[in-house]
Amino acid sequence: MNIEVKALKAHLAINVKNVEQSLEFYRKMFGIEPSKVRKGYAKFDVSNPSLNFTLNEVAFAERGALSHMGIQVGSTEEVLAVRQRWFEQGLVTRDEMNTDCCYAVQDKTWVHDPDGNEWEVFVVKQDNLPEKAAESGTACCAPGCCAPAKAVSA
Repeated sequence: MNIEVKALKAHLAINVKNVEQSLEFYRKMFGIEPSKVRKGYAKFDVSNPSLNFTLNEVAFAERGALSHMGIQVGSTEEVLAVRQRWFEQGLVTRDEMNTDCCYAVQDKTWVHDPDGNEWEVFVVKQDNLPEKAAESGTACCAPGCCAPAKAVSA
């Protein structure tokens, strides 16, 4: 039997120290209310991007192994529109424009949730750049790792 599987949406579950505190942040970030809230658990049914996103309350001392999460959009104007919406919701943003990151030139803006999980919204302006010698102790594609890029040709 050959069945073509069509994914409905991606699912991302993250551990948080306090669901109530994280709910406030994610309501602002996604611009929607959660579809389900229980003791130690919350779910957001995000339509754009299509995502089943859940929060699980778990005690932990430091950040986990998760690097960061991101949403890719189609233009710098969309990056700026999301940044503006986040700003209007009272979230603190950090921009990295025309930055050389993950072997691509990107424009991006970042926010972080109450547990230190970082989210980026980004557009790829130029892709598949060659590998460069890494700076000591710096991982590519980590929040805050990126350097301003050289000029990009259109």
